[in-house]
Amino acid sequence: MKKRFELNADYQPAHFEFSKNNKKLCEQLIALYPAGRQQSAVMPLLDLAQRQVGEEGAGLNPPVGGWIPRAAMDHIAEILDMPPVKVYEVATFYSMYNTAPVGKYLIQVCTTTPCWLCNSDAIVQTCKKHLGIGLGETTKNGQFTLMEVECLGACVNAPMVQINDDYYEDLTPETMQEMLDLMAENMAPRTGSQKGRRDSMALTGPTTLKDLAKKIGVA
Repeated sequence: MKKRFELNADYQPAHFEFSKNNKKLCEQLIALYPAGRQQSAVMPLLDLAQRQVGEEGAGLNPPVGGWIPRAAMDHIAEILDMPPVKVYEVATFYSMYNTAPVGKYLIQVCTTTPCWLCNSDAIVQTCKKHLGIGLGETTKNGQFTLMEVECLGACVNAPMVQINDDYYEDLTPETMQEMLDLMAENMAPRTGSQKGRRDSMALTGPTTLKDLAKKIGVA
């Protein structure tokens, strides 16, 4: 799904500045790179800006999740002494950066082949019906944004979704709805497999190194 990136939209704030603590983090992140290569810190600084916006937006009514305003990109460009367009290029290329406001809970549903074969369509439909929104939309109360994404790398545990920083796997329409209900009450569902699977182990238990698995208590 193509990301929204509207440089002059009404929702774009006129100013952005890192908080006192995050300014220190900026310095630490930039110092990780050799002299003359400070522009390599653009990605972690974008992530830091997105997280700060999310933390500040959580207390708003309606709440706003983490995203990166143009003013934040311009500020990062100034810090790193690079053209703003170079920061825009990075922010718009990588899917982990949101370039427009999102809800408090950003639901990214994987619909690539392994998840699709495991009925990810039903997960999408459950989210649409339960939240009353379509893909790329946000609920009126600012709680949820729903997005369709490409492979998130948890194919063994398909179907799955990523919500903010966490993975939720082995989903069914019923468990997806239960998770949405909990989040609507600002309660945290269990992350990972919703069927009790350990990591990416077969649901029937370990298939190799069984003696070792039993010895360390995962069998």
